[in-house]
Amino acid sequence: MPSTLKIASWNINSVRARLAIVEQFLKAEQPDILCLQETKVVDGDFPRAMFHRLGYRHIILCGQRMHHGVAIISKLRMREDDRLDFQANGEARHCGVRLECGIRLENVYVPAGGDIPDRTQNPKFGQKLDFIERMTRWSEECAVPTLLVGDFNVAPLECDVWSHKQLLNVVSHTPIEVEALTKLQQSKDWVDLGRHFFPAPQRLHTWWSYRSPDFTRNDRGRRLDHMWATPDVAALAVRHVVHEPCRSWERPSDHVPLLTEFEV
Repeated sequence: MPSTLKIASWNINSVRARLAIVEQFLKAEQPDILCLQETKVVDGDFPRAMFHRLGYRHIILCGQRMHHGVAIISKLRMREDDRLDFQANGEARHCGVRLECGIRLENVYVPAGGDIPDRTQNPKFGQKLDFIERMTRWSEECAVPTLLVGDFNVAPLECDVWSHKQLLNVVSHTPIEVEALTKLQQSKDWVDLGRHFFPAPQRLHTWWSYRSPDFTRNDRGRRLDHMWATPDVAALAVRHVVHEPCRSWERPSDHVPLLTEFEV
């Protein structure tokens, strides 16, 4: 186990379609572990060869054809892997492992929730709230040092979006979603590493819509991607980076990777 541990998280929006920029990121940043969300590939078709070539010999998958899918790709050995069904319908949205340093690493992809912020009119929105509620029940029982990463699909703070006023009724920033995510955070005193290193109200975005031809021009971003740590793990964190330039790479994801470095 290295004296420092670099863990990255990225909603890649199809790992096979964006394998070139994943390789570019891995070569540039050399994380020990990469957690991916929205891989959009079944386990048997996951593109292992590139990762193996770069020294990432340990891969934990929870895949699904065309939709969802998560993966943990590591240079370090991992054990005690699991796949929890927070969606309660078999969708591939979580995988977790225990690292040799004793930390649990949980990788999750929370549903987007559709377009209408009403569970009666839009069942997908209800599924999203129920997903976060199940995560909260799980969190209450979490008894080991843990790092929780992924695409939470919620921008909780007013300064986590380009316009709080204009997005109050837009799914990902509605008060009911923020309340649900706040309850999850409080259930285990999770430390939001993004805001630990970049306190509010500093600008901190991780997602920009594909609808904008130049995301830098109007900067209508949201902070949908997160790294949360139990206090004992947060105390080990020495650096946190949001790799915003990746959004300008060729054929980019609409999300950018996060990376935290820990002294272990």
